[in-house]
Amino acid sequence: MLRKIIAMFRATRLALHIGYGLLMAVVYPRLPARMRRRILQNWSADLLAIFNVQLAAVDISAVRNGLIVSNHISWLDIFVLNAVVPMRFVAKSEVRRWPAIGWLCARANTLFIERGNARAAARINQQLGALMQQGECLAVFPEGTSTDGAQVAHFHASLLQPAIDAQVPLHPIAIRYEDNCGTRSTAAAYIDDISFGSSLWTLLNTRELHVRLLPMPSLHAVGFERRELAQHAHASISDALQRAESHKLHIALTPAQHSDTNLLPSTR
Repeated sequence: MLRKIIAMFRATRLALHIGYGLLMAVVYPRLPARMRRRILQNWSADLLAIFNVQLAAVDISAVRNGLIVSNHISWLDIFVLNAVVPMRFVAKSEVRRWPAIGWLCARANTLFIERGNARAAARINQQLGALMQQGECLAVFPEGTSTDGAQVAHFHASLLQPAIDAQVPLHPIAIRYEDNCGTRSTAAAYIDDISFGSSLWTLLNTRELHVRLLPMPSLHAVGFERRELAQHAHASISDALQRAESHKLHIALTPAQHSDTNLLPSTR
């Protein structure tokens, strides 16, 4: 009963937060760039706080331009990354149809791509390259779909071509969701036939969730063929997740030798 009350309280906060976001989105595109970034970062951090998602302390503030690539687990990934460094995302066109969140993403200058449409993909790649040459930081999920986070799916190399064309760095960042014991959690996973509403309700009923960003060394896209670049980025993110899992197993075997990981709640 108490859990249901807490979930309903969170749902009320979420509705108010989305309502505030919808109001801000009306004027958002006309605001100065610095103000837009601050609003996006604060709104994303507050969204995580509503779900009681604790974001592990990480510093990726040095990532100011280029292309961020990450494994993809949940629709929440976008807001996790934006809570640390505000950026523009490339998302599948289906995201635009999500209730409220889809419209907010569109107003936040998300770039949508139609899967299986080669002409649309070429057009988006040209736009991405131009934006990165202008100094913008963009992000893509090269898997093209979401997973439960246990493994990293195949990377679609075509999504990385704009970084090569624009001659900008590629920044691999692994995302890992955990419970309060540090074990990999699937509470945020947006997979299989789960609906967006069901995903929301699962998160609202999850007592506590941690998310860890694991930045890996940047790759200089120049000189790479896109499939080779995709393989390097995939291997880098896979290695980060494997090491995180191995570290958790080591902790479980030697708890007396372990000190708690410093996890900081998302704040303004």
